[in-house]
Amino acid sequence: MSTDIGALAMANMHRDNALPADAGAILIALARQAIASQLGVTAAAPADVPWLHAAGAAFVTLTIAGTLRGCIGSLEPHRHLIDDVRANAEAAAFRDPRFKPLSAEEFAQTKIEVSVLSPVEVMQWRDEDDALAQLRPGIDGVIFEYGHHRSTFLPQVWAEFSDAKTFMSNLKYKGGLPPDFWDPAVKLSRYTVAKWHEDS
Repeated sequence: MSTDIGALAMANMHRDNALPADAGAILIALARQAIASQLGVTAAAPADVPWLHAAGAAFVTLTIAGTLRGCIGSLEPHRHLIDDVRANAEAAAFRDPRFKPLSAEEFAQTKIEVSVLSPVEVMQWRDEDDALAQLRPGIDGVIFEYGHHRSTFLPQVWAEFSDAKTFMSNLKYKGGLPPDFWDPAVKLSRYTVAKWHEDS
């Protein structure tokens, strides 16, 4: 299990508290059990601890041999973290529109990553160059909004792009807009994550 914790607090928890040292093992076990239960497969039950019942927002990412197999998450806390991780694990496995539902055979090869989001910060900027200059590669997850267009990239996605401009261009494209689009009505927000990934 690889761990990238940082001092991240969730809504309804003390803002100066970090997630506990065993959070990754518990969250990944929770996600794996949620998927297993839908497939009729046995999986170890995670510990049920009080911090899971605070409000929290999380993404669950599934990969097979390093290739994306599903990713679904929440940007704002709207339910207990235990329920958010379970629901997003099931959605990533069976309802990500980019993929067919996960099979039991694939599940045996699937690695799970859980990312718990910090509170979202609305960014203030003068123009696109100013917005790009404020971004912290590898640290900031970004939410792009314009009208009915909305998209996000987790901080992990920075690994796929060489610079902030390329990152933003692909984020706009993901939201259904041209890569060179910009408008004063664009809304940008950012967040950080604590993330844990199953090692092979």
